[in-house]
Amino acid sequence: MLSEIFSNVLIYFVIIPLVMMGGLALCRENDYKKIRAVAVVGSIALIALSVYVLLEYLKLRHAGVEDPMLFTGSWSWFGPLNICLSVGVDGVSIAMLILSSIIVFAGSFASWKIEQPKSFFLWLILLSTGVFGFFISIDLFTMFMFYEVALIPMYLLIGVWGSGNKNYSAMKLTLMLMGGSAFLMLGLIGIYYNSVLPDGEHTWNIVKIAHECNIDKGWQYFLFPITFVGFGVLGAMFPFHTWSPDGHASAPTAVSMLHAGVLMKLGGYGCFRVAMYLMPEAAQDLSWIFLVLTGISVVYGAFSACVQTDLKYINAYSSVSHCGLVLFALCMLNTTAMTGAVMQMLSHGLMTALFFALIGMIYGRTHTRDIRQMGGLMHIMPYLAVCYVIAGMASLGLPGLSGFVAEMTIFIGSFKAGMDEFLAGHGALKLTFTIVACCSIVITAVYILRVVGKLLLGPVQDKHHLELTDATWWERLSTITLIVSVAAIGLFPNFFENLIKFTFSGDLFAAIGIK
Repeated sequence: MLSEIFSNVLIYFVIIPLVMMGGLALCRENDYKKIRAVAVVGSIALIALSVYVLLEYLKLRHAGVEDPMLFTGSWSWFGPLNICLSVGVDGVSIAMLILSSIIVFAGSFASWKIEQPKSFFLWLILLSTGVFGFFISIDLFTMFMFYEVALIPMYLLIGVWGSGNKNYSAMKLTLMLMGGSAFLMLGLIGIYYNSVLPDGEHTWNIVKIAHECNIDKGWQYFLFPITFVGFGVLGAMFPFHTWSPDGHASAPTAVSMLHAGVLMKLGGYGCFRVAMYLMPEAAQDLSWIFLVLTGISVVYGAFSACVQTDLKYINAYSSVSHCGLVLFALCMLNTTAMTGAVMQMLSHGLMTALFFALIGMIYGRTHTRDIRQMGGLMHIMPYLAVCYVIAGMASLGLPGLSGFVAEMTIFIGSFKAGMDEFLAGHGALKLTFTIVACCSIVITAVYILRVVGKLLLGPVQDKHHLELTDATWWERLSTITLIVSVAAIGLFPNFFENLIKFTFSGDLFAAIGIK
């Protein structure tokens, strides 16, 4: 059995982080050189593995393979409940694996001088293990297990290595996310007991549930909102978003990068992969409820960012807006909008990781995140300032960068869905909220340009800032990695669109009216 498990390429997304943790355990607490080597070599291995899986996936798709999931494997774990270690990926999963590996790599360099590095990286890699395991799992129970593995380290990472009111933030984040997990667990158990295969057995397997089981529509109406809310809490959906700004503000740099860049994507991915994929009829009938909530998230997050003065709070509320846009697009049940949602997950993951990396680097020098106490940094640290401008331009949707491609795809798909609904005489809810969501582009431009003006331009507010230094080589490597990735999505959008479009063109989604 072990030989069969190790023969599956996907399982190495879990094995490599576990080997990294073993290597870290053998290092002394402050042996920076060896700890950094383990983190960097392991993260490079994860990137290489992601690229290999991507190339093999594209090769199989071009060869005409149309299975919903590729590289699948399933091994029994607990027979009485049919719990299996089941893995498999499609284009959306691979996109999330690539995103995760890039941010782990960049986060390793952003944490080059972290205190207590051994303990920090052990918990950070454990969080990464949960993230990678979640994205490759196609067994609901195993997926939920990895989901919890990804959440638990957050308390210690913020509580020990965080700043500001870190204990309050860590506890608030933990309690709210565990509350979401309670909803999620209830929903997953309900799905299991209502998923009966032709042989009479219950199953946790996502592919089998989607194609071989027919969950009763009444149960779908009960389980869909529970599951969507469970994942939506992690996706910072209004009104369950309040943990996010405090958590981001107190978290250390690499944790903020991984949390906003990857962990919040578990929410959007779960809403799509579990709630909508397995309960399509309820998704068709009830998605309007969450369309309203996510539409509020988009605008509320943007307006909230406008009035903040702390750099991390500005980016945290910006994340509420951008992640709300992901769930908003999914609720449109439209191929173009849902493709845009995945591209937005990629785009936001990279650019918000870049933002938090830069904020951490600036804070490490100025010892403040209050934009009212800073100014003229373009003259003092031009490299970091230019990188911040690039991140800001990606956030407000400048053509050529990832934000433009993702947001325009979402708005075009959403407008089409809204017009189809309106012309069919079913009301103008989608069209109305699409127009409202489009307004967030203007609001985003306001707070981004406001921050750039106050932070980078004008006179220097503190004379001690004149003695500050610009980015080191490891900081440059971290930021360049993210900037190149953001530009790659903006310049080559067809590649990423072709990667993920197969997921939304299958017969399952066509059956619920996705076009």
